[in-house]
Amino acid sequence: MADDVRLQLDDDLVERLNALTGGAAAVCYQCGTCTASCPWGLVREDHLPVRTIIHQAQLGVPGWQDKLWLCTTCGQCEALCPRGVKIIDVFRGLRELAWESNHVEKGLPSLLWSIYWNENPWSQPPSQRAAWARGLDIPVFDDKKHEILLYVGCTSSYDRRAQKIARALVTVLNTAGVKFGYLGNDEPCCGESALSVGNLDYFNEIVNKTAGIFNEKKVTQLIAISPHCYDVFKNHYPQTADTFKPLHYTQYLAQLITDGRLKFPGALKEKITFQDPCYLGRHNAEYEGPRQVLSAIPEAEVIEMAANRSDGLCCGGGGGRMWLETINAERFSNLRAKEAEKTGAGILATACPFCIVCLEDSAKNLIPGKLRVLDIAEIAALALEKPRE
Repeated sequence: MADDVRLQLDDDLVERLNALTGGAAAVCYQCGTCTASCPWGLVREDHLPVRTIIHQAQLGVPGWQDKLWLCTTCGQCEALCPRGVKIIDVFRGLRELAWESNHVEKGLPSLLWSIYWNENPWSQPPSQRAAWARGLDIPVFDDKKHEILLYVGCTSSYDRRAQKIARALVTVLNTAGVKFGYLGNDEPCCGESALSVGNLDYFNEIVNKTAGIFNEKKVTQLIAISPHCYDVFKNHYPQTADTFKPLHYTQYLAQLITDGRLKFPGALKEKITFQDPCYLGRHNAEYEGPRQVLSAIPEAEVIEMAANRSDGLCCGGGGGRMWLETINAERFSNLRAKEAEKTGAGILATACPFCIVCLEDSAKNLIPGKLRVLDIAEIAALALEKPRE
């Protein structure tokens, strides 16, 4: 006689998750497209069972915590879901429940404590937030003098590699004659890292604080360096929805080009392929802005990878994975660097600090000397320096 296996369903869990996600999991009819499309299946046999986790959540069956923190929130599953299930919302809701029951990956509590004490997730002192701008003479934002606020974000403020993106963007904006300012050491964290790891209560605290600062400074338009910051301001800041317009900086540069304010007098003879950041592309349907900037550079040749735009492969840095260890054999960025090499391009371009860090590390390790990984802002600044031959 077979063993009598019984599962105890947790009705409270189902009700709590429905409240957190607006019933997002209920729409799923278990076709499995999400699991099949998840990039973890490309790097490990023991993939991320998205369908199973959602079904467990629907029924209130325990056990969904085990692989919850693998998700990079890249949105590939949502892009292909025939039912339009908001899968990322489900995972964030489950992560919130995991925080409540203390089933959290090692290292993530430190991430939140760093935001609390340092106003950034990188465990760096707030007094050094504007150190990246030393010598650039950037004015503090004044709504009466400036067109836009440059929101640098935590990663480009503190990560040494990403700081180069911020400095390059300042060069481009100055060349275009844009009147802009920043908040220096007083720039607040946007809270995206807290959202990505599912601590929704703390994220809402950050939103209230940061939105209050923007309202106090009378910010009506900002440009963000990171697509993660841009996404969170655009889609998760209801307090400022009617008072200011957030843009990703590539959208702003594209508009400057259209308006004739940004021109590239020199040529850049390079073959360039572009990595679509998940939070710019799939999350916000912005695919053309970065390509418009690249296309405006004389003699720059843009070559697409086989998987591009909505089919592009995640770098692996989203969803809190930047603060968790991923073994070398399971890094999505390794696959992407190899795809970029196949195009014959000399430059792998992107427009996200997380992508820069992940892809550059993979390119240096796998194909040293063959592929430069540069941000769109860096390429634009480089093009401005090059005289036409």
